[in-house]
Amino acid sequence: MEQQIPGIGGAKAAGSGEATLEAWQQGGKWFSYEGHAIFSRMAGQGEPLVLLHGFPTASWDWSRIWPMLIQSNNVLAVDMLGFGFSDKPREHEYSIDDQADLMQGLLEGLGLGSVHLFAHDYGCSVAQELLAREQEGVLPFDIASVCFLNGALFPEVHNPLLIQRLLRSPLGGLISRGLTRRSFERSFLKLFGSKSTPGRRELDNFWHLITYNNGRGILHHLIQFMEDRRCHRHRWVSALQNARQPMRLISGIADPVSGAAMAQRYQEMIPGFDVVQLRNVGHYPHFESPWEVFGAYREFRKRL
Repeated sequence: MEQQIPGIGGAKAAGSGEATLEAWQQGGKWFSYEGHAIFSRMAGQGEPLVLLHGFPTASWDWSRIWPMLIQSNNVLAVDMLGFGFSDKPREHEYSIDDQADLMQGLLEGLGLGSVHLFAHDYGCSVAQELLAREQEGVLPFDIASVCFLNGALFPEVHNPLLIQRLLRSPLGGLISRGLTRRSFERSFLKLFGSKSTPGRRELDNFWHLITYNNGRGILHHLIQFMEDRRCHRHRWVSALQNARQPMRLISGIADPVSGAAMAQRYQEMIPGFDVVQLRNVGHYPHFESPWEVFGAYREFRKRL
């Protein structure tokens, strides 16, 4: 099933209840993962819903849709290791498998028997790994449903930005440490729909999250998830094709990296596909057009 919804844009998202970055941080707590401090937020009531953020940003990406989601879900968001307000160790071997370990350990520790997953970008790969583990019978909890936002679910149609390719190159360390605010903005703004680009305050916040705690120094390590996607392509695509739970893709098709081509590939590869396409919306649908995304997600969950 495919649906198309005209984008309404509006980076200001009036009435969305977006938290300031300071309030977002103050409303969170930290827990320990292998000796590292991991930032998290939990609020709401209802069935557990886990939000998985993208690269190179953090859980604050969900701030505009957060007030809507917590009305009927017990929502958990985490800054994964190396992102946002969590620790960013220099010598750590970052991988999707490691981030899945982090999430699995946290959810097991909370004693949750079943969770819904809502994933974006980097978080989509984490969700795919968790699905694969569930199909192997090694997860201590059930995955009730999965909703994906723009992400490289199929690496063969992923179109990375130049800055991403440079970070993966032998010069990645120099590119990472030398990243300037201007070069970040020039690349980052390409990801958004023409009617929903972030303003100065939002760009300040995204830049703060990336550079917090010397984050620039590890971007070339974090970007290796693109190699993880290539190496584990069969495992993670099979996890989608063999999923027993309901799944939906909500795709901002103005995204130059993982937009229309990724949505088309999803329809080709996934039996009984469920895709909602948002026009004039780019790589960050939940930030660019939170009400549209919430409406599509709420409708998906009502059918479960």
